Order: sequence, then C-alpha cells, then structure tokens
Amino acid sequence: MQISVTGRHMQITDAIRDHALNTVQHGLREFPRILNVHVILDLEKYRHIAEIVVQAPNHIVVEAQHESNDMYVSVDGAVEKAAKQLRKLWDKMQDHKSRESLANLELEKQQEEKNRGTSSGG
Repeated sequence: MQISVTGRHMQITDAIRDHALNTVQHGLREFPRILNVHVILDLEKYRHIAEIVVQAPNHIVVEAQHESNDMYVSVDGAVEKAAKQLRKLWDKMQDHKSRESLANLELEKQQEEKNRGTSSGG
C-alpha cells in the first residue's frame, strides 16, 4: 500500500505526517488489496480538514472527509469513515449465495425422484 500525504495551505510537520501514516496503516490493514492512499490535509482559519482517497482494484475509489478543530482528530475521523465505506463495499462484493453448484442440485433432485418412484411403486 502506497501512502502519500499532502498539505494545502499549511506545512506538514513530521509529527502530523507520522500520525497520518500510522493511522492509515492501522485503520486500513484489514483490506490487503488497497493500491494507494492519498491523505490531503487542509487548514482554513480554525477548520482542520482531513480528506482521504483510497484506490483499490476493480476501479474502486473511496473518498472520506472529516473536519474538526484538531488535525489529529480529523485524520482519525477520516480514516474511520474510509474504513467503514470499504467494509461496506467488501461485504457487497462477497457472494452470500449457496456454494452448491447447479449440477449437484440437479443430481440430488433426480435421486429424490428415483427414491420416491421405487418406494411408492411397491
């Protein structure tokens, strides 16, 4: 997973960069197929805004944004929102249907019909 951190209207300190990297790695570690993550930190007067863009295979792009009075809280909130969106997408993509093949179901049905025919014929 490639992680990049960008700042708008502010200088990114090493502490903020390290916090963003650690939070993203920890928060999104249950999704191993993520290609890259872009963390955008923005400062507008007293509003600290963190935006996260996650790219995964099959053209999956998830964007999350959080705003607060503290940049660390904003990063944590944005990572939580992105993880929630990814979890929802992964659950949608999983096949929740029966794993039995159609051929096996047809064979079972034929076996049941044979059993009914032999038991009621006697």
